[in-house]
Amino acid sequence: MISIPLFLTEKHPCSYLDDEEAQPAFVHPLFDMTAGVYSELIAQGFRRSGDEVYSPHCSQCSACIPVRLKATEFIPSRSQKRCLQKNSNTQVIIKPAEFDQGHYDMYLRYQAARHRDGSMFESSQEDYVRFLKSSWCDTHFVEFSIDGELAAIAVVDQLNNALSAVYTFFEPKFSSYSLGVYAVLWQIEQAKKLHKEFIYLGFWIKQCKKMSYKSDYQPLQILRDKKWILL
Repeated sequence: MISIPLFLTEKHPCSYLDDEEAQPAFVHPLFDMTAGVYSELIAQGFRRSGDEVYSPHCSQCSACIPVRLKATEFIPSRSQKRCLQKNSNTQVIIKPAEFDQGHYDMYLRYQAARHRDGSMFESSQEDYVRFLKSSWCDTHFVEFSIDGELAAIAVVDQLNNALSAVYTFFEPKFSSYSLGVYAVLWQIEQAKKLHKEFIYLGFWIKQCKKMSYKSDYQPLQILRDKKWILL
């Protein structure tokens, strides 16, 4: 057992739910975080944003629910099978988590097309790197290409017994390929190949459309009262 210092931020408007305030608890930046420690923390509902590790600690709201899939038990739906078929010729290359101008340019086009009203719209290079990379985690930028053209990037953390889906963005003109879905399906298969038990998908928020899609992946486990149970 080790002691991990946490601190609460000031309350601020929630990024996901209107009229709600957020107040996450962060691991203190002076704590020597490692991939091994984070592997334990993510199983307790924590997530990372860059090097920062946090969990929701909102006094008036409990809408953010950590979710994960057991890779070997995943059952694709009909629409997910169609997505796999549509991407049967999509090429995948796993790359180190290093800054790439082409990745960054696509990220800006994606934010402009999908999240123009969000906090990540018009992110600087420093914002982009600070959000996706980590100095202590085993992270990869997974490239998905269609007909030789870069179409999407999935940022994936490799942990002790799991993969963690950090973020996915794609070229807007390839939106018909459902590359966000395909990236998750690919990670599930990759977890099986690497003998990783779980895929962590972050937080499921039933009332928020851009976060509620995670219940499409079944059987989904949620963390409730410090126990993982089926949704």
